[in-house]
Amino acid sequence: MKFSIRLFPEITIKSRPVRKRLIQRLQSNLQNMTRRIDESIKVRGQWDKLDVECEQADSAISEQVVDLLSRTPGIHSFIEVTEYPLGDFHDIYEKAHEIYAEELKGKTFKVRVKRSGKHDFKSIDVERYVGGGLNQHADTAGVNVHKPDVYVDLEIRNDKLYVVTNIYKGLGGFPLGTQEATLSLISGGFDSIVASYMSMRRGCKTHFLFFNLGGHAHEIGVKQVALHLWNRFGSSARVKFITIPFDEVVGEILQSVHHSHMGVVLKRMMMRAGEKVADRMKIDALVTGESIAQVSSQTLPNLAIIDAATDKLVVRPLVTMDKQDIIDITREIGAYDFAKNMPEYCGVISDRPTTCAKKDRVEEEESDFDFDVLERALERRQVISIDEIVEDVNVHAEVEALTRVADNQIVVDIRAPHEQEKKPLNIPGCEIELIPFFALGAAVDEFSEEKEYLLYCEKGVMSQMHAHQLQERGFSNVKVYRPGSVES
Repeated sequence: MKFSIRLFPEITIKSRPVRKRLIQRLQSNLQNMTRRIDESIKVRGQWDKLDVECEQADSAISEQVVDLLSRTPGIHSFIEVTEYPLGDFHDIYEKAHEIYAEELKGKTFKVRVKRSGKHDFKSIDVERYVGGGLNQHADTAGVNVHKPDVYVDLEIRNDKLYVVTNIYKGLGGFPLGTQEATLSLISGGFDSIVASYMSMRRGCKTHFLFFNLGGHAHEIGVKQVALHLWNRFGSSARVKFITIPFDEVVGEILQSVHHSHMGVVLKRMMMRAGEKVADRMKIDALVTGESIAQVSSQTLPNLAIIDAATDKLVVRPLVTMDKQDIIDITREIGAYDFAKNMPEYCGVISDRPTTCAKKDRVEEEESDFDFDVLERALERRQVISIDEIVEDVNVHAEVEALTRVADNQIVVDIRAPHEQEKKPLNIPGCEIELIPFFALGAAVDEFSEEKEYLLYCEKGVMSQMHAHQLQERGFSNVKVYRPGSVES
């Protein structure tokens, strides 16, 4: 089993040294990540592409590799191929017929051949022979060179024949780690999620900075979605998740700033804090999710005043995007349910907020602000590696995790619906309820006091977070189910 990777087009137009560096990083990223699937998988680099070779022709491994390649920055597209020694034209036809005959029934088709190396024939010669043979011996609807139902794709490289069995779309962008690192100010809403994703897709090692305005449930939700983004698009590099308690900062703003300027001042305080965190991490750019005029603090004059609070470059990937387009992207990257159901805590609600803040007025409003409060918030920041969120939750949540289910216990599968459908949880003799994590807050009110409810998710992170949150709300009959092995 072999996959041939086409590079993101912007990689191919770089100078030779830069292109070589980008390809080597992509190869290294893929080798690190495929090793988690199967140690035998090899990633081989070439000037114009990469090949991923799997010794085991296992369908489960193939599915995992396809999923991984489809969400790895730097890949434009990739094809699944079957490799053969190059024979004569009739042998090539027979290999193509073996793979494509069933798919071609009742459909129009076109044969496409890519060739590299020295041969005594041209690509079009192979296309004509194979096309004629398939048209004659497969139950097709004929050849259509303009808009065929099926493309029969073949590649000839030196003495090898590659028959393409599937073509997949990649994520695009640059390989992770080929651009400078960024610090993303993430709140867990649609905008900051997509901004973080777009920074990662562009090849930036993206760390996460969360300002906790007072809600523990909000912090849990943001950690979940940050972990999701990292697992899906950035797991080839370790990054940090930083939490800064900002409730006292909000309180100081409420006491010392006029209501019309609270929103702008709050954003400026976040920029100042972000700058100091970035300085310690030797990062030059902050990523935010603002889009022009989406809310009052995001008008061009206000954004300029906000940016003036920091010397860092402020990157806004969404600055001209429409809200619906942003929401659509969260669906594409599997983060829609996280964002839609993110707990919110709004510490500053301005009455008739200014849409055209002036520098002198903002500085006047900030003159009464006690900046020691901001410094104390920075001193109380918490920093963990994103892949240590699981351990961090286990240490601090103190929720009992059970490996067996008793008669009075119900297992609650809180995975997303598509995960529940793809890999159903099967525990003989046990009652199982399917309640996705985003519906858990409402459903818990219907839980029976006579039963214990064991939350389950595949990796144990979300179940531990939600169980801890529910216990804080008084639901002491909620625990975690973490089997040693799950039948499915």
